Amino acid sequence: MTLTVYNTATRKKEPFQPIKADHVKMYVCGPTVYNLVHIGNARPVVVFDTLFRVLRYLYGNVTYARNITDIDDKIMKAAAENGEPINVLAARYAADYEKDMAQLNALPPTIVPYATEHLDEMITMTQALIDKGHAYTAEGHVLFDVKSMADYGKLSNRSLDDMLDGARVEVASYKKYAGDFVLWKPSSESEPGWDSPWGRGRPGWHLECSAMIEKHLGNTIDIHGGGRDLIFPHHENELAQSQCAHNGEQYVKYWMHNGYLNIDGEKMSKSLGNFRTVRELLALYSGEVIRFALLSAQYRSELDFSAELLEQSKSSLDSLYGALSKIEDDIAPSSEALEKNPGFKALMDDMNTPQAISELHQLAKLINKADAGSEQAQMAKGMMLSLSNLMGLLQEDAEAWFKGDANDDAGWIDAAIEERKQAKLDKQYARADEIRAELSAKGILLEDSPAGTTWRKA
Repeated sequence: MTLTVYNTATRKKEPFQPIKADHVKMYVCGPTVYNLVHIGNARPVVVFDTLFRVLRYLYGNVTYARNITDIDDKIMKAAAENGEPINVLAARYAADYEKDMAQLNALPPTIVPYATEHLDEMITMTQALIDKGHAYTAEGHVLFDVKSMADYGKLSNRSLDDMLDGARVEVASYKKYAGDFVLWKPSSESEPGWDSPWGRGRPGWHLECSAMIEKHLGNTIDIHGGGRDLIFPHHENELAQSQCAHNGEQYVKYWMHNGYLNIDGEKMSKSLGNFRTVRELLALYSGEVIRFALLSAQYRSELDFSAELLEQSKSSLDSLYGALSKIEDDIAPSSEALEKNPGFKALMDDMNTPQAISELHQLAKLINKADAGSEQAQMAKGMMLSLSNLMGLLQEDAEAWFKGDANDDAGWIDAAIEERKQAKLDKQYARADEIRAELSAKGILLEDSPAGTTWRKA
């Protein structure tokens, strides 16, 4: 079974063949940490975490780097408004980001490089570009000369004229050409800065990723991922500076980009009032519900994120966990027949997670129809767990899933159940019904059986 991926650079699906069969290298652009991250930031995390899981299953040895941008004008502005050092603000929001992403069942990347830890590498790359005739200095700035690269624009498939037309390009007197982009810029006394051959300053945004990839993953990597909005100018400029710094050596073999995320059919925007942080959503839904919602559409398509989608995702997970709960035996995930499973084949086809989720439901139906103790049902459970692990789903114990946050209140719930049990023994049936209704109003559902009464969160 061969994994195929859509390569933005070639604009077609291709069989994935790693540069080295025994080691896959993947880099994904992380956040600029000046505030709590929004749900749009979470989509690439969940998408490429799923790909990370698949690649580890297929190849074993995978180095996955996801950076933290902690040098940026937005960080400087937020820190100034708060009256605190930028490193303090950036560290706090970086920690918040990692905490929120963990709630979405995202595995820790192999490497989490911070921009502030790679200033030497950025300066070295900038000097190399000057020496090779691809960059120039002007008024304390160092700029990349886009016309020095014959095929600049090949990733986004744009000509120089196309890139200037309608693009947010800073027009400055010190530029030879309006499309030239900043590698290094000067800092005022009140701004954070670092010493360099061109004076005290700080790097341009595009330079950071190139330097971190070179240090931790080498000149050429297998996969570079991120949101579709990064194709131009960020990834286009990354490609240009890295390839020119390394004498035309290939920078990335497969470029992969997830589609846009809209809120209730509209682009997410603070001005529209539909800006949603992951932290806000986690107060309403479990991280696994949010992850399920993000995987409900194929990663390259646009995703309309809404309360309705989250409710549907919660209902789907309830159904899947319900099937798992019917088989009480502990069954380890089984990969023996995984590669013949339609869900696995869907993941191999450019990460078709909606089709893989559909297969999880088919397996759940099989369990629900079969005898709980049958070999067929147990094999289906093993397959469900194996397939869902590749997507970071069904990671909780089924009983814990249904009790949810109410586990914190298990004491008073159990006490209410005991009171109801005693009321029934005393033939106070009206009181027993009242207790059931009181629990139901608080989102606690009771299920009576010959073995006793159990509860779960609605």
